[in-house]
Amino acid sequence: MRHVLSALVMNQPGVLAHVSGMLASRAFNIDSLAVGETENPKYSRMTFVITGDGKVLDQVRKQLEKIVTIVTVSDFSGQEFVERDLMLIKVKTPPGKRSEVVELVEIFRGRIVDVSTEQLMIEISGQERKVEAFIDAVRPYGIIELVRTGRIALMRDVCVTAEAPPGT
Repeated sequence: MRHVLSALVMNQPGVLAHVSGMLASRAFNIDSLAVGETENPKYSRMTFVITGDGKVLDQVRKQLEKIVTIVTVSDFSGQEFVERDLMLIKVKTPPGKRSEVVELVEIFRGRIVDVSTEQLMIEISGQERKVEAFIDAVRPYGIIELVRTGRIALMRDVCVTAEAPPGT
């Protein structure tokens, strides 16, 4: 089973190396990892995707929570959350085929970010399955190069009612 974990960490040198080293030393594979500064520059958020059963997830969480530079660890599994991947991809555009590739970019709500005579560089963001589907759609034209970010995710808020509670 795939699990998305989010860890709020102190924004200081060596935290990423410490966390990834700890996971590797215990033979936990990281399927995806993204790290970036939060709204508060003192902290960064690390988003991990790991595969395993509940036992593996519990072990990973316990090990992460022992690290001094980690403030909190959240498991998004079973929760409502929004996740996104970002990809830049260079696709060959053989003579007479550029318009077909451009049409695919529009269908997938991507953006063309660079153009040359023989290729397009395209930005696609969205859920993993959307990114994978775009890769499959353009593969026949020829993928020159691609790079992807790790998954990023945020927990959704609970529904807000139209009426404010008394005393607010």
